[in-house]
Amino acid sequence: MAKKKPRVIVGMSSGVDSSVAAALLKQQGYDVVGVFMHFWKEPETDSLVENKCCSLESQEDARRVCQILGIPLYTANAAKEFKKEVVDYFLSEYAAGRTPNPCVACNEHIKFNVLMKKMLEMEGDYVASGHYACLKQENPKSKIIYHLFQGADQEKDQSYFLYNFNQNQLSRILFPVGGYKKSEIRKIAEKLGLPVFNKDDSQGLCFTPEKYPENFLRRNLELKKGKIVNTAGKTVGEHEGLPLYTIGQRRGINIGGDGPYYVVNKDLKKNILVVTNDEKDPALFCGGMEVERVNWIAEEPELPLNILVKNRYRNQAVPAIVDSVKDGIYSVKFVEPQRAISPGQSAVFYTGKREMLGGGRIVCR
Repeated sequence: MAKKKPRVIVGMSSGVDSSVAAALLKQQGYDVVGVFMHFWKEPETDSLVENKCCSLESQEDARRVCQILGIPLYTANAAKEFKKEVVDYFLSEYAAGRTPNPCVACNEHIKFNVLMKKMLEMEGDYVASGHYACLKQENPKSKIIYHLFQGADQEKDQSYFLYNFNQNQLSRILFPVGGYKKSEIRKIAEKLGLPVFNKDDSQGLCFTPEKYPENFLRRNLELKKGKIVNTAGKTVGEHEGLPLYTIGQRRGINIGGDGPYYVVNKDLKKNILVVTNDEKDPALFCGGMEVERVNWIAEEPELPLNILVKNRYRNQAVPAIVDSVKDGIYSVKFVEPQRAISPGQSAVFYTGKREMLGGGRIVCR
């Protein structure tokens, strides 16, 4: 009797990364099943954006890829959960003066939850995605420990969005494209005749037509105009609603004269936006931050801990020290002051060997 192939449930977004992930897994001998997820769409626009996560065109692309690969494709409706865990969270964080990270919330609460449920329904063994990240196993005598590393392509690395996973989840997750460069993935897709080999990467938010969130926030939040003051306390303009601005922002402040201006702070009680026209203003920098809801991938380390930390996805990881924890909130001190630390964003911790140790949410600057 032939040995049963391990079954893996792959999240098929219709992009080149997830498509090649499915192809690589099939080549490696897995029984591959594709799942295309339908997320929430904005009622005001009553349409999904072309080439974004769950448009009809994207579903058709995923179907064509699965047909070429000879694997089944199922669909999963996660619109209700997505609205609650991602969209409502996104809006409430901006309303509270913070800068949210919807991709972290989506990976934690939606994408992998849906895949895990499908895995159980279909008696699968693993779930997989097209994320650029790498898993490695450590095998002490007691139990297997999973360590999460950055993907081989540093420009595309997505480990930053995956810091909330636990050991049980990681034991069931595969990241097939993590060891490749994006250019290599496109070449594999082209060689296999996959129609998405030259498809553009998605940008911006997947649940609204615009690349930037301002108009989505205007449509979904009550905004109140107020004063814009500089760091000396002088009124220099009028803002259109504090949720439209984030720390360090330059674009869209719309003050003439001696600009450009940068957002330094938001005073929610007084509804005042504080700005500076000096990009090197000390008010834009801080020597440390506090981080809550921290999850450690493998085990909680001993403190103080020298690490590298990213405080935004596109920022470079910089040297810092996690020096204490009180009531679940970790104190992080930078070796050199850092610019535009934004409450609500994710602080993700790395070693010099590119291992992602864990992360949490910035609560104070």
